[in-house]
Amino acid sequence: MDPFQEKFHKQILQCSRCGYCQAVCPVFGISLRPAYNARGKMLLLKEVTEGKIQLGDELIETLFQCTNCGHCVESCPSGVIVPEILKQVRRDMTRAGSCHPVFQGLQEVLKHHTNIYGQQESPLLNRRVKPSAAYVYFVGCVGTYRETEATLAALKLLDRLGVDYTLTDEACCSGILEDIGYEINGDLARRNVDNLLKTGARTIITACPYCYQTFTRHPAYAALRDKGMGILHLSQFLKDFDFDVKTGKRVTYHDPCDLGRLCGIYEPPRETIRKIAPNFVEMAHNRVNALCCGAGGGMRGAYPKNSIAIARKRLLEAEEVEAEIVLTDCPSCVHNLSNAKRQRQTFRIYTTPQFICELIEKKEEEHSG
Repeated sequence: MDPFQEKFHKQILQCSRCGYCQAVCPVFGISLRPAYNARGKMLLLKEVTEGKIQLGDELIETLFQCTNCGHCVESCPSGVIVPEILKQVRRDMTRAGSCHPVFQGLQEVLKHHTNIYGQQESPLLNRRVKPSAAYVYFVGCVGTYRETEATLAALKLLDRLGVDYTLTDEACCSGILEDIGYEINGDLARRNVDNLLKTGARTIITACPYCYQTFTRHPAYAALRDKGMGILHLSQFLKDFDFDVKTGKRVTYHDPCDLGRLCGIYEPPRETIRKIAPNFVEMAHNRVNALCCGAGGGMRGAYPKNSIAIARKRLLEAEEVEAEIVLTDCPSCVHNLSNAKRQRQTFRIYTTPQFICELIEKKEEEHSG
């Protein structure tokens, strides 16, 4: 019996095949293939538990194609925890030699490098490194190597707010490996724990919701919690500040799945946005019902076409509310939504701190001019 059957056989049988998950699954929404939504996956796994089909390469397209957005869990009346089942199934498959080649490649990259892109060193590390500080700011792979502009804006904002912070020599939190069929990289986790503790900071501020989730929940990072280090996402930290700037533009907000559905952080970003944007408007799907940006679960790397299609569905909702500015609090969401934005779409996409920093700089330019 495969480990996933030992752990989740009862859960798989709990699926009542009602189809509520189909209505919210981002992958089904753009493919219309029943096997790609949670119900279809549970039906396939039921066949596996009955010995009718085997876990193997022919199931990679179905079982590895999921954004891990958690929307199916929220919609499931039977309480089936689909993402946890799929993580274990993927683990069983990779151990048996069946895995998407992109995910195999990512695992190999993290064996030899400290970030998912295989780049040699962080372009940000020399920006703000102090031997000790009250806070340590942890950027994450996407913010460091792909959304550097947004990260530099966030650092500028922290500087303007007078925050006593430092950076650290980061490694990938490597939690993503567990989503795609592997174990977390213990060496990278230990390196992060050691470097974070060395700063003497009382609190870690994370830019990446996935890093936040990994630091607050994973056993590999228990030492941080045991040492009494607080862990905040940047959106939680910023909500208590006043920025003395406002925009007249129509602003909307995209809830990142890792921050919202998977960590329950909905109001802190909105508290901040309402301070600066009187014309804030919600998209049709928001908070626990927010649509996924399509980047999670390895989708952006392994299934880029479908990942972009999912992001474009989300951006249609920004069009529907006639937003001029789309804000979010996840580097991966900004990256995927920006890549998906069509030329005719005139709204601009920012992280919340990036937009606040721009407003502050514009105000200063106006006063100096």
